[in-house]
Amino acid sequence: MEVHPNSFRYSLWPLFFFHLQRSPFPPPNYVHWTETPSSHLFAADLPGLRKEEIIVEVEDSKYMVIRTELCDTCAGTEEDASERMRRRSFNRKFRLPVRVDMDGITARYEDGVLTVTVPRLFRRPHIDCSSLDQALKSLAPAA
Repeated sequence: MEVHPNSFRYSLWPLFFFHLQRSPFPPPNYVHWTETPSSHLFAADLPGLRKEEIIVEVEDSKYMVIRTELCDTCAGTEEDASERMRRRSFNRKFRLPVRVDMDGITARYEDGVLTVTVPRLFRRPHIDCSSLDQALKSLAPAA
């Protein structure tokens, strides 16, 4: 039986595809999504924007879209009287869960962070684990 060295150890994968590995830093258009028993929370860092430049909308009762369009007009040179447009944009689309309250969606923007709250139609019950231990003890003798 012949033993071969690990070919993956000497492969070129780490050299050429290093950028595909996970980074400790989120991408610039990252939106943090957390779930609570009563709602879904979406948080996006959008520094340097005004509240009027942020658009949150629901498409087809299935998708939530967060987008921005910022247009700054910069004065051109004296030779060129036209204005130059500088555009920055942010666009993320999320598929909403099935049981959410579309009319209760709220958004808040403060200190450069947009927080969108999507309430659930039902509330998940909270299970107290300390009472679960007592219930299991009472069921054990019955079995």
